[in-house]
Amino acid sequence: MDPNLQYWQSNGQSFLSRLRLWFKILDPISVLSSQAEIEQARALLQNEGHTQTKEKVANAWLLSLSSVHPDTGGLISPVFRSQVFLPISAPLVVASLIPHKGIKPALFWQFLLQTYCAGFNHANRNATATKDNKTSMKQSILIVGTVAYSTFAGALPQIILKRFRLFGAVAETFSRSLLPIPLSACLAAFSVVVVRSEEADNGIRVFDSNGNAIGVSMAAGSKAIKETALSRAALFGTTAAVPTLLLALLKRAKFVQRNPMIIAPVRHISTAIIFGLMIPVSFSLFPQFGKIKKESLEEEFQSLDSNEELFYHRGL
Repeated sequence: MDPNLQYWQSNGQSFLSRLRLWFKILDPISVLSSQAEIEQARALLQNEGHTQTKEKVANAWLLSLSSVHPDTGGLISPVFRSQVFLPISAPLVVASLIPHKGIKPALFWQFLLQTYCAGFNHANRNATATKDNKTSMKQSILIVGTVAYSTFAGALPQIILKRFRLFGAVAETFSRSLLPIPLSACLAAFSVVVVRSEEADNGIRVFDSNGNAIGVSMAAGSKAIKETALSRAALFGTTAAVPTLLLALLKRAKFVQRNPMIIAPVRHISTAIIFGLMIPVSFSLFPQFGKIKKESLEEEFQSLDSNEELFYHRGL
């Protein structure tokens, strides 16, 4: 089993431990590390960790967890590593949630956001499924379709306002303030489910308590997708909901009524802050090295004698 999974198995089974660890992993400075530095950190962990100081070993773990895919052992593209998720996606999230004057700007920012999210989901998936040309082609089509559908659906509030000429106060409040909340959550979950559908179709590896791979399970793949989809829905749904509630409260204040220009910067800043705070929380909602009961797996696993619970890599 990959050292990253071993680390998650021993250090990431409680929410608070995962949250503390993610706050350390998400340091964007680590993305500047070279491939040689990452390989050196991996070698230290695999062969020489017992001869090094605790601080050096801890830094090596953080670099490995943030840069190396635990299924393939290969380097994750710097653009899709967890520590750059905030700096890259936060401006896209803010731009996609602001009220636009036309449909084209809404489609443009939604396209950028949904493209990046689909790429991030694919790069950080569970990658143990068998790959061939047919599977790769199917996955590429699914990713393109997900981006296209999510782009159009994400711009739906603006389309409703412009195309159907619904300019009433109630309709505008619904389209600009209420609809984006469930829509953002659903589209984030939808992207995970479709982009990572091969895990449910082909299965992912499951491990015993000693870290030994004992088979491939489609049930475990479905559970991994469901948990990740829920965590992503919580991230984007909360990011859309909290600034909306904050602005609704601020609009009642006399200071804001006298200075309406303050609403826009408050919206942008609060969206970015909530999104940044929710990233480690959403990543921590479920263990990276998840548990699944033997009874929930396929029949081939029911004959195992000593393992009531098995483990799987959830992905991110």
